[in-house]
Parts: sequence; structure tokens; C-alpha cells
Amino acid sequence: MNYLRMNRIALIAAFLLTALAARAHHGWAAFGSGPQVTLQATVTDFHFVNPHSVVEFQVKGEDGKIQEWEGELSSPSRLVPQGWTAASLEAGDKITITGYTTKNGSHAMRVTGIVLANGKALKAGGGN
Repeated sequence: MNYLRMNRIALIAAFLLTALAARAHHGWAAFGSGPQVTLQATVTDFHFVNPHSVVEFQVKGEDGKIQEWEGELSSPSRLVPQGWTAASLEAGDKITITGYTTKNGSHAMRVTGIVLANGKALKAGGGN
């Protein structure tokens, strides 16, 4: 009887953990599919982490006020082959950033490309 109960508990726990893991990795579902937006920005932080790297940046809005934005990129394993490192972006860097904005209109985007002030283009990589 105890053996059967333990198996059921383990099976329920496995289902719950699988559901949580699937929910945590959302892919690009939160972002629109076109057209892309290009912004002039200043990097405030860069997180070269899994499952998605993130660049935080500021943009001057149409009203002249500074807006805080977040750009989501692929994982480091997809960015490294394209020349990315943890030091590719640093706070204070002036960039031109292009990507798909969120469907809900928040200040976030799925980044498809970044051009540094020196003209160097950083490709954002495909996939999740």
C-alpha cells in the first residue's frame, strides 16, 4: 500500500514540475510578428543568461521623457557563435536596437538586431 501511494505522489509531482517548466519557457509568444520597430537607445544593463539574454535600455519618448525598455534575445548558446560575449553590451553604450514589440504594448521587445555607435552590427540569433 505504501509503495502504491509513493508512486502516485511521485507521478503527481512529475506532472506538476513538467507543467511549471513548460510554462516558464514561453518562447516568443508575447511578441508581435511585424512590423519591427527601431529605437535609438542607451544600454543600462545586459544579462547574458539562460534561457534568454536580456538588454535593459532607455529611450527618449515622443514626449521627451525617458522610458525604460527591456529587450529579449536568444540564449547565450545561440549568441556566442555569432560573436556575442557577456561584455558585448555595457551600461552607457549608445545603440540602435531593432525588434518586435510586445502584443500588450509594454516597453519590451524581441530583439532582432543591434548596431553599436561604432557601426558594428550584432545579430540577435534565431530560435528561443
